[in-house]
Amino acid sequence: MKKKAALLILSGFVSLLLSQDSYEGYTLFTPGGSGGGATTYLKDNSLNNIQTWSHSNGAASMPYLIQGDEPGWENTLLVYPYRVNNPTMDTGGVGGAFECLTWDGDFVWGYELSNTNYQHHHDVEPLPNGNILMIAWEKKTSTEAYAAGRTSLNSNPLNQMWSEAIFEIQQNGSGGGEVVWEWHLWDHLIQNVDSGDDNYGVVFDHPELFDINLGNIGGGGGPGGANADWMHLNAISYNADFDQIVLSTHHHDEIFVIDHSTTTAEAASHSGGYYGKGGDFLYRWGNPQNYDRGNNSYHIIGSQHSINWIPEGYPGEGNFILFNNEGNEALEFAPPVDENGNYYMEDGQPFGPSSETWTSPYISTQMQGGAFRLPNGNSLVTDCDDAVIKEFTESGTIVWSYTHSGNNANIARAQRYPLDAFDDTLLGDINEDGELNILDIVSLVNLVLAEEYNSNGDINGDGSLNILDIVSLVNLILIS
Repeated sequence: MKKKAALLILSGFVSLLLSQDSYEGYTLFTPGGSGGGATTYLKDNSLNNIQTWSHSNGAASMPYLIQGDEPGWENTLLVYPYRVNNPTMDTGGVGGAFECLTWDGDFVWGYELSNTNYQHHHDVEPLPNGNILMIAWEKKTSTEAYAAGRTSLNSNPLNQMWSEAIFEIQQNGSGGGEVVWEWHLWDHLIQNVDSGDDNYGVVFDHPELFDINLGNIGGGGGPGGANADWMHLNAISYNADFDQIVLSTHHHDEIFVIDHSTTTAEAASHSGGYYGKGGDFLYRWGNPQNYDRGNNSYHIIGSQHSINWIPEGYPGEGNFILFNNEGNEALEFAPPVDENGNYYMEDGQPFGPSSETWTSPYISTQMQGGAFRLPNGNSLVTDCDDAVIKEFTESGTIVWSYTHSGNNANIARAQRYPLDAFDDTLLGDINEDGELNILDIVSLVNLVLAEEYNSNGDINGDGSLNILDIVSLVNLILIS
């Protein structure tokens, strides 16, 4: 009789879930982006807190979860980039450091980069080897700028300009870190104004280099403001299959791909590494007028944030997804790349594609914003200004939404992790046969009816077995 009742309940739940498209997982985010304290939240789809972390400093951008020494959520580590007190360079997205915390909030290690010449800002990226990539402003004096071919600092009151660099930080075993690899934009410049200065060449012929005379350095208004923030990189992502890094420049409406397989010496040159181009751009997209190709119709993105590769196995795998702020949308595009990570473009033409493959419905934010693809093909999109996270289906239907309340609340970006992302067991495999199927649903329904507990059946992690776990399990099976 009990099994018959279970099956009747199951039938009803399957019918219910077939009309629901939200991807079950745990959503990670940190509200707030200024000084003072902050709290990082990990919530299930029912908005229950799975875990929280308290911080004495405000967030620079978004946090990340990484696997600890042992599998299991209880061994998961939080990587938190934050704003230091009295940063050297102080403008939008300023950070200065990151810390790595245990599930219970204990400090493991961290690194600060805020000094006379460098200031971490915005994003970090955990690597599979446990190292952390950091974006950093790099100060250049007017003498250095003019020698490199810059013709004007736009009456910048500081008489300087801040370029960009990427540092890879390795844990040193004593709570801190050390730089083991670095890349500097300043090593990959071109200018076509003065043959007597460094970096002279034809911009059209060198899409792998960046024109030093593009954009404003800042003189009190416009991009850069008084702080001489020239590029304003705001996001970094890593592709382990290709050993490549992608970057987003807010002020120039482009994304860049560089080779991470290089040594630091090769990264400062134009040769070496797996792709033979040193630290030069392997690919760039969004505004080819920056390298004198294409026209305004190819200028597709503006003030964008949150550039990411779509992971293998996800719908759209290998494509890029980002938040296009000026377009008020999340956007996906397919780069012209082969299976080995080589990008191609026709002679004399800009890098493609000439259009995107998917855009979300209207969603607007002036500050930051994020977009991530989920395993079921939905996309998790963040409106930073209004502290709103929305999950869109491919057709644009909103199937999940969360708004964080509070004064001056914002959410830079949010990311959702699968329920079994850090587990060594298959979540929902009640009968432990290594598969998720109807037998597990029947077992879970029986457990609920008998008021018995099984941790592998506690899909939403709330410490009890109930109808919500059954619904979540059906979703997992439908997705798989």
